[in-house]
Amino acid sequence: MSAHWPAIGAATVWCSSLVLVVWRFRDTRSLDDYPAEPGTDAPLVSVVIPARNEAHNIARCLRSVLAARYAALEVIVVDDHSTDGTGDIARAIGEADAAARHTGSHHTGSLQTGSRVRVIAAPDLPAGWFGKQWACHTGAQVARGTLLCFTDADTVHGPELLARSVNAVASRRADLFTVAGRQEMVTFWEKVVQPSVFAMLLSRYGGLESMSRSTRPLDKIANGQFILVRREPYERVGGHAAVRAHVAEDLRLAQLFTERGLAMHMVLAREHLSTRMYASLGEIRRGWGKNVYAAGRDTLPLNAVTRRLLPFIFPFPALLPLVPLVVLALGLLGIAGDWAIWFGAIAGAVNMLFWMGVHGFSGLNPLWGLTHPLGSVVLSGIFAEAAWKGSRVTWKDRSYVSK
Repeated sequence: MSAHWPAIGAATVWCSSLVLVVWRFRDTRSLDDYPAEPGTDAPLVSVVIPARNEAHNIARCLRSVLAARYAALEVIVVDDHSTDGTGDIARAIGEADAAARHTGSHHTGSLQTGSRVRVIAAPDLPAGWFGKQWACHTGAQVARGTLLCFTDADTVHGPELLARSVNAVASRRADLFTVAGRQEMVTFWEKVVQPSVFAMLLSRYGGLESMSRSTRPLDKIANGQFILVRREPYERVGGHAAVRAHVAEDLRLAQLFTERGLAMHMVLAREHLSTRMYASLGEIRRGWGKNVYAAGRDTLPLNAVTRRLLPFIFPFPALLPLVPLVVLALGLLGIAGDWAIWFGAIAGAVNMLFWMGVHGFSGLNPLWGLTHPLGSVVLSGIFAEAAWKGSRVTWKDRSYVSK
């Protein structure tokens, strides 16, 4: 038995690292901690929705935003040269909103008439800009609110999301406020791959309160699916123009606010925001492939040497969850000694429980955690392809070079 103690010790270290990931995440607050009723002096919020060929999403998103229990609201849909009728769908919903408010004003005596929705066309994309940043910048230029909310067209907002978020901004004195919502996963590949990505982010950033309190820019991240900012500090840092050439504009905005000494906060809002990011393996590959490497560099303290080495080592962290399984297989095949069986069995069992927990927390049957080896392999392939492309990014029929 004494010969197995090194293997048991190594397994203990492995298991402790997983326990630490879970423990760190406990330092997280929920959006439910903040009131659902707007204050009497609730500020005007301008919700900006950048949309390029989002005909399959825009109606669901826009209707959910308009259903917010928050009266001081305007919505600006920026149609970014869509060719699928996205703008027409948004305009029709805006007209329906105006008609409903007109009818309601006759019944209630309210003076609130007219649509809360404006659909504007994004001007031609300037050189050096990503399309989303240009659309957000365009929307911000015409927005009237003292609070600006940037949200993706593939999101669904709960009716209390906006009011609770505005109250959280006031309570926390946040300059940039963002939430982590629920990710919708429907197909096989979504359920296999997406939780692996979220687990990596959890391992990197830990609890949301710890991240919010941090004054170190590299420890900051925001969720571009929902970002609420005070207008004055947003304009002070340069707005989306300041991050126009960064593929992960949400990450860089969070870092930029922190660099300027501004308060950037995130809370959990699984009951108030949901998003279906990608609907197929191809979309997952293209979507994460555009972000993980070009943006991942902004999360690391790189120097000249590590920047050169990064493309070669980048795919391997995604494979770390396979270590217990690989070691166990080597032991069972007689390639390694009994120590491998001991380590693989102990670490592998705890590893599987961890991944079942990850999938369960993601809203899936915990048994989907059994597929985590496949998710790790696929994710590593996506990372490898992204590292090979480097700064080159292709998204929605446009090609960019990310800083």
